[in-house]
Amino acid sequence: MLKQTPLNAAHRELGAKMVDFGGWDMPVNYGSQIEEHHVVRSACGIFDVSHMLPVDVKGEGVRAFLRRLVANNVDKLQTPGKALYSCMLNERGGVIDDLIIYFMDERWFRIVVNAGTADKDLAWMQDCNAAWDANLSLAPRRDLAMIAIQGPQAAAVLHAAMPGSEQMTEGLKPFNAVNVGEMFVARTGYTGEDGYEVMVPAKSAPFFWKALLEAGAKPAGLGARDTLRLEAGMNLYGQDMDETVSPLESGLAWTVDLKSERDFVGRKALETSEITRQLVGLVLLDKGVLRAHQRVHTKHGTGEITSGTFSPTLQQSIALARIPLGIAPGEMVEVEVRDKKLQANVVKYPFVRNGKALI
Repeated sequence: MLKQTPLNAAHRELGAKMVDFGGWDMPVNYGSQIEEHHVVRSACGIFDVSHMLPVDVKGEGVRAFLRRLVANNVDKLQTPGKALYSCMLNERGGVIDDLIIYFMDERWFRIVVNAGTADKDLAWMQDCNAAWDANLSLAPRRDLAMIAIQGPQAAAVLHAAMPGSEQMTEGLKPFNAVNVGEMFVARTGYTGEDGYEVMVPAKSAPFFWKALLEAGAKPAGLGARDTLRLEAGMNLYGQDMDETVSPLESGLAWTVDLKSERDFVGRKALETSEITRQLVGLVLLDKGVLRAHQRVHTKHGTGEITSGTFSPTLQQSIALARIPLGIAPGEMVEVEVRDKKLQANVVKYPFVRNGKALI
């Protein structure tokens, strides 16, 4: 039986098309995926992301534990509520998951992990906790629901739906969070637009969802979330990286701290491995649609599309592709699409950010 978020009934009342997403019963759209995409770029869309899992890591030495656990450096987190994006690696330097870490205080960090990897991530962290004698408490917070409020009108919608939040969130910068009563408000997102990801008690989620709709937000599903994140050049775990791929070949070198002397799981593998591939953006010049796993031909050898779609904002097909090093933005490649080789231009992503085309 599929898992359900606390908003499952609300999605069905809105006529959502529900699909199996990693074992969760989730809305892919509420009628028009294209309209949902555009409303996030122009106004405000809301997403149920309660399938993702917050994990509260508490105890003495939690910062030292996270220094060793993830590739980015949690020493960057010094202000309560500050967030850090990082990959958690295996010993071979492959990506177990990408996640967001929030610093609450020296005895409490909150980690948000992906839905499809939640059980695996938690088991890995528990194994490390035991192996390193860290004696930390790792508490999965399934008692919380999570709603993403995204778009240029996100702040206005949040403030209208949650009286008093304007004062509480005033001055909240991107990649920071604040506790507002029982609510945890983070200025983060997965769309390339301004917005928030708000955690609320599961029992309160339907009421908060309804308040957001009454404040002018439109519901958006997984389909729009995927086209939005790809336009924003954001990786999707399981497609653009996984346990077999290094973050250095996934466009995520900026999330790996090799400057400090701090050791972390996978560091030795990253330092000794040969980097032969890179993640680039592609824009299709011929007619067709770029999709994952299509072969890419370059002057230095072949590669593969990791994520591809038709961009509603650009009205062109775009993709992320892992190809050999030595191919620069502006160069041409060929993509195999239904037994045809179509021309595509290599570009530097993101493709779209804050509603504006960047290519």
